[in-house]
Amino acid sequence: MRRINRRQFGAGIIAGSAAPPAGAQTAAPPIEEMHPGVWRYRFGRPESLTPVTTRKYPPSAAISKLPESSRVPITNVSAEITRRGTIVTLPLEANEVLFGLGLQLQSFLQRGLKKKLRVNADPKIDSGDSHAPVPFYVTTNGYGVLIDTARYATIYCGKRKAGRIATAADAAPAANMLPAAYNRYRVNEPAQVLVEVPEAEGVDVYIFGGPSMRDAVARYNLFSGGGPLPPRWALGFWYRCFGQFNQEEVLQIASELRDSKIPCDVLGLEPGWQSHAYSCSFMWSDKFPKPEAMLRSLFGAHFRVNLWEHAFTHPTSPLYDRLLPFAGDYQVWDGLVPDFLIPEARRLFAAHHEREHVALGVSGYKLDECDNSDYTGNWSFPELSRFPSGADGEQMHCFFGLRYQDTIQSVFEQRKQRTFGLVRSSHALAAPYPYALYSDLYDHREFIRGVANAGFSGLLWCPEVRDAKNAEDLIRRLQTVVFSPLAMVNAWYIRNPPWKQVEQRANNAGQFAQDWKQLESACREIVNWRMRLAPYFYAAFVRYKDTGLPPFRALVMDYPDDPATWTIDSQYIAGESLLIAPVVAGEKERDVYLPAGEWFDFWTDEKHNGKQKLRVTPPLDRIPVYVKSGTLLPLADVGAHSEDPAAWRIHVRAYGSAPAPVLLIEDDGSLDPAFTRVEISWNTADPAGTIRRSGPAANPRYEFTGWERI
Repeated sequence: MRRINRRQFGAGIIAGSAAPPAGAQTAAPPIEEMHPGVWRYRFGRPESLTPVTTRKYPPSAAISKLPESSRVPITNVSAEITRRGTIVTLPLEANEVLFGLGLQLQSFLQRGLKKKLRVNADPKIDSGDSHAPVPFYVTTNGYGVLIDTARYATIYCGKRKAGRIATAADAAPAANMLPAAYNRYRVNEPAQVLVEVPEAEGVDVYIFGGPSMRDAVARYNLFSGGGPLPPRWALGFWYRCFGQFNQEEVLQIASELRDSKIPCDVLGLEPGWQSHAYSCSFMWSDKFPKPEAMLRSLFGAHFRVNLWEHAFTHPTSPLYDRLLPFAGDYQVWDGLVPDFLIPEARRLFAAHHEREHVALGVSGYKLDECDNSDYTGNWSFPELSRFPSGADGEQMHCFFGLRYQDTIQSVFEQRKQRTFGLVRSSHALAAPYPYALYSDLYDHREFIRGVANAGFSGLLWCPEVRDAKNAEDLIRRLQTVVFSPLAMVNAWYIRNPPWKQVEQRANNAGQFAQDWKQLESACREIVNWRMRLAPYFYAAFVRYKDTGLPPFRALVMDYPDDPATWTIDSQYIAGESLLIAPVVAGEKERDVYLPAGEWFDFWTDEKHNGKQKLRVTPPLDRIPVYVKSGTLLPLADVGAHSEDPAAWRIHVRAYGSAPAPVLLIEDDGSLDPAFTRVEISWNTADPAGTIRRSGPAANPRYEFTGWERI
C-alpha cells in the first residue's frame, strides 16, 4: 500500500479528546422506545459515524405489524467508560443461548466464545474475523441486541464478573440440553455478555423484542428496512465466465449453455472485461470492442450480465482525478479508495457506472475485495488511514461494503430497475440490500454453515461452486448451492464448465473427462431443481421484504425451545416449509434432525414423525429434503430461463390432510411493483385447489396444471 501525499485532511477528521478517567461508570440511562418493540439505551457520547447514523434505508413501517412486544426483554444493561473505550454489560440467563454476530463461518452457537468483530477476507480461525461481522446477536429467550458501532468490537459471549450475579437460580440444570463438548461453556449458569467498543466514549445499544426468537430477528430486519426484493431472474441459475474470456467467447458459452439445455439466467464477467482490473479502470477492454451489441444479444437470449469489479480506482480511470479529493490517504493496488460516506463520491462513481455500463444493458455487479486483508495478504488500506468524511481506516472497513452497495444501488434505483448481485463485505442493517456474500475460501462444511448463520444477521450467503476434487464433490456442492439464496457456478479460473472436467489444469487445457456427458446430465438435473423451486423462493423473498422473516435460516430460529436444534449448523429452513440437509463429498450417511411435527421426504413421500434424529444414506443424485406437513408446495415446470413460459406453469403438491394456503407472487418486475398475490388453497377432498388473485391482476401469469396429494 502507498500513502497519497497530496493534501492535509481538514476539519472533517474527528480529533481525539482526552480519555475519561479509567473506570468511569455510566448509570443506566432512561430507555427510549424508538419503534414498536425496539428500545435504545444511550451511554456516554456515541461516535458520530455509526451504522444507524449513516444508514440509507429507514425502518420499514411493517415493524408495527409484528406481534406485540410491549415489555423490554432485558433491563439490567450498563456501561463503563474506560481508557480502552466503552464496555457494555448485558445479562445472560442460565440455559440462554445466543447466535449471530454476522457471517461466522467457523462456529454457530456463540455462547461461551470470544469474538472480535474484525473485517477480514481470510477468516481461517474462529476469532470473529469475517467478511461481514455484525454487532448483533439474538438469543433463545426471544430478543436481539445491536451495538451501534463501526469499531472492531470484542464480544465475550458469556463471562462472569467477580462477585455474585443476582438471578433467581444460580445454576439451573442443563442435563441433556447440549452435547458434552459444550459443558466447558457452563451454559447452565447465569452469566453476562461483555462488549468492548474501542476508542468510543459512548455507544447506543438497541434491544429488539420478540416475543419469539424468529420475531426478534424479523424486527431487526424491518428496523434495517426490510428484506430485499430481487428480480425473478436473480433466483434462476448463474454462471460466471472464465476471467480472461473475450466478447466472442462469452457469447459462445451462452450458446453452449442453451444448446446443452442447462437453465441459466445470469452470466458473470470477471476481471478481463476491464482495461485495467487491479486497481480498476471501470472501462471496457479491447477484448470487448462492442459491449453494447454483446449485451443486446445476450439480453435477447434472456441472459442478464453481471460485472466483476472492486472500488479501488486506477489512474487510467476517467474517475481518478474527480475522486481524488474524496478518497482516503492510502492507495490499494496503486488505486484510490473512494470515501463512499461522502455524497459527491457516491454520485461521481454511480454516474460513471450508469453511463458506461447500466445504460448499455448491464444488470448488476459483483463487488469484490471491499473487505480487508490487512492481516494476511496485506493488500488493503490500513486502520490508521484517514478519510475526508472523518472516518479512520477501522471504521471505513466496517462501512465500506455497505456504502459501496449504496453507491451502486443508487444507479438502479434512479432507473427504477431491480438488481441482484454479489458483495464480499457487509455489516449491520444490511437486510434491504439485494446482494449475497461470498468468499475466496472454499470449505464445503463452512459454506453450509454460512447459509444457516447468515439469517441471524440480515445477510444473504452464496455457497458458490468453483472447481471440485472429483465428480462427487462437484455434485454435492451444486446440490447445496441450488438450495441457497444465490445459485451459481463461478468458473472464473476454468475455461470450460466444471462438469466437462473438474480438475483445473486439465480443464484449461481442454482435456475433458471421458464420461463428462453423464456428469453434465447429473448437474443439469440439479439445476432443474432450482428452476422448479424458483417461484417458491421468490414468494419467500417477498415475505422477507414484508415481514422481515429470512428466506433461509437456521432450525433454531423456528424451534428455539427445542435444545436439539441449538447446535445444528448443517441443516436449515428454506422458505416456510422446506428443511434442507446438504451432504459433503465422502459422506456415505448423515444424521438429519426433524423438529416437532410431521415431515415428508421430498423425494420418496415417506412420512416421518418429528423430534427425532434419522440416520440416512443419501444416493448421489439427491440430498435430504423434507417438507413440513400442512404445506402446499408449488413447483414450476423447467424452462431455459426464468421468463420461459414453462417457468409459469405450476404443479401443486399437498402434504398432509389439511394444508394451509400458500401465496405466489405475480408482478411487473418494476422497482416498486404492484403485487398480485395469488393465494392457493386446497381442501384435498376436492379434485383440485382454488386460486384467488388479489391486486392488479390484469395480466395473470401463473397457470396451474396439476394437483397432487402426498
